[in-house]
Amino acid sequence: MINPTIQQMMTTRKKRRVKFIGTTLLLASIVLLLCAAMMMLGNTIYPVQEIIRVLMGDVIPGSSFAINEIRLPRMLAGLFAGFSFGVGGYIFQTMLRNPLANPDVIGVTTGSSAAAVCCIVLFHASNLVLSLSSIAGGLVTVLIIYVLSKQNAFAIGRLILIGIGIQAMLSAAISYMMLIGKTNDLPTVLRWLSGSLNSANMPMIMSLMLCIFCAMPIVLYCSKRLSMLELGEQAATALGVNTNKTRVVLIICAVMLIALATATTGPIAFVAFLAGPIAQRIVGSAFSNILPAGFIGVILVLGADLIGQFAFETRYPVGVITGIVGAPYLIYLLIRINRKGVI
Repeated sequence: MINPTIQQMMTTRKKRRVKFIGTTLLLASIVLLLCAAMMMLGNTIYPVQEIIRVLMGDVIPGSSFAINEIRLPRMLAGLFAGFSFGVGGYIFQTMLRNPLANPDVIGVTTGSSAAAVCCIVLFHASNLVLSLSSIAGGLVTVLIIYVLSKQNAFAIGRLILIGIGIQAMLSAAISYMMLIGKTNDLPTVLRWLSGSLNSANMPMIMSLMLCIFCAMPIVLYCSKRLSMLELGEQAATALGVNTNKTRVVLIICAVMLIALATATTGPIAFVAFLAGPIAQRIVGSAFSNILPAGFIGVILVLGADLIGQFAFETRYPVGVITGIVGAPYLIYLLIRINRKGVI
């Protein structure tokens, strides 16, 4: 006969698992609906049957160009970039045990942006070089922040403060490159820095897709170890986790996802910052929220893009809408953390 306490724990765990699976499937369904809306809505509203025919290879005058050349790349860019930002932000926040320790705040996204702007303004580089430089910029930024923050002992608060300082320096470098750059390059840089799906192209999207398909199996394999890292250094080590190796692997995967997403769409503000906390609030913390955080990232990007396109008389880039949503939450979080004296 099973002990009543053990029986209750098993029942509770089963309920949490059902909730996790159900909520994740619901988020995936919302993602599919938003993808369909991105393909259907525009100056001309196309029915689902016509979209399917075009995607299957039928040539329909007018519809084929709009769907294949404009709406499909835009939807795919929002889908994969949103997923990458959501997963990358969740990895950083969970691994460093602080909602402020996300790529937007500590400068990882800005490092990738600075490298990309350098390629655009100074070298007029190709998309391949832009992608590689974004990854290199993100990795170098993480390395600098980690080295500067690790003195006698590793401190998350010190890492966040140093990251904010590095972000300010990189933002200044971006402004300087824009000042010395050619006038013809400024509209491209400004549109890219605002975070937009307008300039998405299939070669960049394919690179991002390949990165996701390579990185996600590793991230999912390390998901249990990531959850253990959230318990703290000593607890994770006691549970048999090689903390240094796990951190290195997860950081490389997260930076690659964020850097390639940034190179594809520009730095879409606050998606990496919001996805993880929203997923934890909706799903709970009983299981790893890597996939829910990715789906939340997609919902934020696609939903904000639809709002930016159709809710106002003037069309706004997706980064403007996510910035309007994310900035008040950042202020609230800073006030709450300051009251608790975490930093």
